[in-house]
Amino acid sequence: MFDSLSSKLQNAFRNLRGLGKISESNVGDALREVRMALLEADVNFKVARDFIERVTAKSLGAEVVQSVQPGQQIVKIISDELTELLGSQNAGLDFTGKPSCIMMVGLHGAGKTTSSGKLARLIQKQGRQPLLVAADVYRPAAMDQLETLGKQLDIPVFVKRGETDVLKIAREALAFAEANNRNTIIFDTAGRLQIDEPLVQELVRLRDLVKPQEILLVLDAATGQEAVNVATHFDQALNITGSILTKLDGDARGGAALSMKAVTGKPIKFAGTGEKLDEFEPFHPERMASRILGMGDVVSLVEKAAEAVNEDDMRRMEEKMRKGEFTLEDFLEQLRQMKKLGPLESIVKMLPGGADALKGADLGKQEKEFKRMEAMICGMTPKERRTPQILNAKRRIRVAKGSGVSVTELNTMMNKFGQMQQMMKKMGKMQKMMSRMGGGMPGMFGR
Repeated sequence: MFDSLSSKLQNAFRNLRGLGKISESNVGDALREVRMALLEADVNFKVARDFIERVTAKSLGAEVVQSVQPGQQIVKIISDELTELLGSQNAGLDFTGKPSCIMMVGLHGAGKTTSSGKLARLIQKQGRQPLLVAADVYRPAAMDQLETLGKQLDIPVFVKRGETDVLKIAREALAFAEANNRNTIIFDTAGRLQIDEPLVQELVRLRDLVKPQEILLVLDAATGQEAVNVATHFDQALNITGSILTKLDGDARGGAALSMKAVTGKPIKFAGTGEKLDEFEPFHPERMASRILGMGDVVSLVEKAAEAVNEDDMRRMEEKMRKGEFTLEDFLEQLRQMKKLGPLESIVKMLPGGADALKGADLGKQEKEFKRMEAMICGMTPKERRTPQILNAKRRIRVAKGSGVSVTELNTMMNKFGQMQQMMKKMGKMQKMMSRMGGGMPGMFGR
């Protein structure tokens, strides 16, 4: 989502880094580019103006550290201010209620129902016992969708079909939660195409009844400045505790994310980064600022990897590689684990300098190649995967036809896999030799 903004900021930073010394004129010229980048990203005008004023004041008032170039110091100030603009630090959820109640509010199409399911999944992983409540009495499809999500996640859903009294549904849901030891209730409320008084009053009555610890406004990041206006209206009516930005994987300009905290004073608590149920994460301002500035987000990448990869499986795979026993079955498992991390583009962007590395790169082609490899391996029998030496010409024709590729493509993949196996065997032998040398010579290799 922040690709355009990130690219323009990188250009502005090149000029900043070249500054020999800090003066009011050259700082003003360089920050003018930053201001234009923010405005073009649909950041609220007042927010952009105040941001530049703060950066200018701090830049001109900063004592230049001798070991740091003046321009780099201003880039650091911009990074700190951007983090502050996004909310300074991650704002968690309040679970003090017994049960804790969370109201999900927002307009039609923002992603309330899907976000309710994603949030339930996230807090269940944290050891909570969530209950999803279908409190949208106007849209039967929302009830169906919530029930489907509940089945996928193995999380109970309270639905009262035919009932139009939201307060009655809420009372019965509270009783159901108590009877079934559910300590967190997520209310998926009704939305409208635009804010109107009946919608607001219904939400106010529901809020007064359930007394939620959290009122989370779900906003589509693609709506830009309109999202900020919507947030302001909902906040004035309900006193929201935070927001969830959806569709951060889209091509929106990012102005909503950068304006939200400054305009409403309420933090962005979560971000939806895709359509899948696991593509939902706590919003970390410092990490998001780092991504926007092209510095990557290694912490989030490590967390994703830890969630996607089983540590015991990783050790077992490492041992197989070291012994040269890595098979096509193991390779298939590795491809599938990598897919769990998300698209290659999103992974590369999390690495420092990843955005620059992506320029001109065709990762889509690489992902298609991975899919073809997966199809080829899936076209083999378990015995063929474990002992690829038995793949004679007849078997290869069968596998190629079954996986929709040519025999030449299959042969190329098998040759690459063979080369990889040889390399792993050599590395295993080298490691054994080094460990023997280390064992015989005290102090070598840190021993």
